[in-house]
Amino acid sequence: MSIALVRNPGDGENFRYYKSVIEQVVSNAETGGAVTVMRLTVRPEDAPPLHSHSREDESFVVLSGRVRYWVGSPSLAECDVHEAEPGAYIFVPRFTPHTFQTITPAADVLVINNPGAIEGYFHAIGPADARSDAEHTDILGHYGTVLLDNPPPS
Repeated sequence: MSIALVRNPGDGENFRYYKSVIEQVVSNAETGGAVTVMRLTVRPEDAPPLHSHSREDESFVVLSGRVRYWVGSPSLAECDVHEAEPGAYIFVPRFTPHTFQTITPAADVLVINNPGAIEGYFHAIGPADARSDAEHTDILGHYGTVLLDNPPPS
């Protein structure tokens, strides 16, 4: 059973995902599976490949920096492109192809997944010197995520 909680920046547990350190603001376990929230500092080279989720909706809140989002097509070249500034909210329903990339040297972003089981993927990957999503399609598949195209160029 989940309980109400308040988490200030830095109060969550940190974990490594590739070269990044992610703060687990709220965990799947803490919300009874309803949601997971992660705080990321992303750099241009951290952009994920274009992908879709079949099990959860994904929301983003840009806290600082500017972030470009590609959405709506299984081809990066055919996606709608949107730029988000600090304070922007982005909603990506399940099955919708999407990716994102900061267009500033770094950006802080909250990533919110409903329901929250996908956090297991990020923890399963752990630290690595280079991003290698294509090597983890089995783990991605376990969490209902499909890679559709390359990441945006950095």
